[in-house]
Amino acid sequence: GMAWHFAFMWLFFVNGTLYVLYTLISGEWRELLPRRGSWKEAWQVMLHDLHLSKKPLPPGKFNGAQRIAYTSIVIMGVGSLVTGLAIYKPTQLHWITASCGGYETARLLHFALTIGYCLFFLVHIAQVGRAGWNNFQAMVTGWERVKAKEPEQNATT
Repeated sequence: GMAWHFAFMWLFFVNGTLYVLYTLISGEWRELLPRRGSWKEAWQVMLHDLHLSKKPLPPGKFNGAQRIAYTSIVIMGVGSLVTGLAIYKPTQLHWITASCGGYETARLLHFALTIGYCLFFLVHIAQVGRAGWNNFQAMVTGWERVKAKEPEQNATT
């Protein structure tokens, strides 16, 4: 089990590192970092998604909830790496283990972060499903498929 855990750890580490490098190089990080009103906007998005508010969502590439979620997932990744090292080599990396509050605390944090990833995944998939297949396809491939308009038929023909 640990071999699989480490194999996936490397996969997630490389993927996360490439993602962070891409956002830094492309300048996309400016769109992803939470802004001053992001928490208020996230609350409005949640009320809208739960059908408790009829206010339209704020315009923009990413809303406050997305900004907070995408920034949090990067921070969580760093947390998983640090806590994982703390529980993997508690004697050799005692300073990391101590900075995490000890072995038991690091273990608890590592597990809590795993639950956080699962919740992020479930909410993310629900939101994508709600937005439609075209949105999911655009997320995976990087481009959006737009249907061509049918040529208009003349009523007299």
